[in-house]
Amino acid sequence: CYDPLDPYGNITVTFDIHQWTNDGYVARVTIQNYHQYRHVDQPGWKIGWTWADNEIILSMSGAFATEQGNCSDFKFQSPHSCEKDPVIVDLGPDASPQNMTDACCRGGVLSSYTINPANSFSFFEVTVGNLGMNASGYAPQNLTLWAPGPGYTCGLLEDVDPTVSLEIGGRRQVQVFRTWKSTCTYSTFLANKTPVCCVSLSTFYNPKVTPCPVCSCGCRDADKTTALCISQDIVHCSDHMCPVRVHWHVQNNYVGHWRVKVTVSNYNYKRNYSNWNVVVQHPGFSQKATAYSFNSSVLPSAGFSEKVALFWGISYYNEELLQAGENQVGSVTTQILLEKDSESFTLSNGWALPRRIYFNGENCEMPLPDTFPMLPNAASSSLKP
Repeated sequence: CYDPLDPYGNITVTFDIHQWTNDGYVARVTIQNYHQYRHVDQPGWKIGWTWADNEIILSMSGAFATEQGNCSDFKFQSPHSCEKDPVIVDLGPDASPQNMTDACCRGGVLSSYTINPANSFSFFEVTVGNLGMNASGYAPQNLTLWAPGPGYTCGLLEDVDPTVSLEIGGRRQVQVFRTWKSTCTYSTFLANKTPVCCVSLSTFYNPKVTPCPVCSCGCRDADKTTALCISQDIVHCSDHMCPVRVHWHVQNNYVGHWRVKVTVSNYNYKRNYSNWNVVVQHPGFSQKATAYSFNSSVLPSAGFSEKVALFWGISYYNEELLQAGENQVGSVTTQILLEKDSESFTLSNGWALPRRIYFNGENCEMPLPDTFPMLPNAASSSLKP
């Protein structure tokens, strides 16, 4: 589950008990996304666990259990859920005010920590009962996180130092009674049986376009005369069969700078990609880079000599990567101007092309290096600025 491009990325789940009751407790549950570039997209997160004893959920705010279960033993009250293995889902923004808590009700969508820290976490509150005389409670077991599909593996919920918050303008510290915490790490191998994106390449100095590898995300089963292909997603028919393609085009070479055009295309007929992002590993990002139509940030990484840059859409402009239409695919594009480093910059041997590209945290299938558009030897002298 270790990602060298995001070595500290995880989703942390915290139970803070801030009130005891006659037969249980009231806890605030926090789901915090610490990933630099991987976000939780629609339809949002779900979280589940197994109660260690005979606990029930008396009430909830900010989220809800998907099943009430058999509550026939409780004749004088109507618990929210009596399931031994409850599954919890976030409320939407249209939830009634009495069911809301602070920082809840985003439909389960969490931004990555680098792109939007204020929207990278979610709260809900749960009142737990039926503990009898064991008022201290037991930590829930078998924590499971879907965000929104599989891929996450969660550790045990363990006792840690109680969470401390500040009041009265930061002059007073308030501590909860007890805190349980678990870290959930992501594995793309568990999440996807096949890749979800691929990369194609082109340059101004070579007429050859390097397409995505054939069958990058599966092979065509449908009649090749049709425009619609049925696979895990309903996608526009192509040789690569990927829902998303990222195209990297080396556009211009100047005295002190060089220019790249990046286009992200959505071949999926049934899905828009909200708050999409692209991560690029390339040595050129060691120098100053300016993206004209995307937001951007250079990320810290471990074990790589090349820098890693994160790109994402601009609010109310291109943060939504629209689904494919009948005759065209949805796309967003930007030009990136990069400064040259005289000691490292070169156009030869594919240096100007990316080493690795991620879309929404998923590793995209790259063409093989021997298929890259190389610098023609005969034209190399004429390409010098």
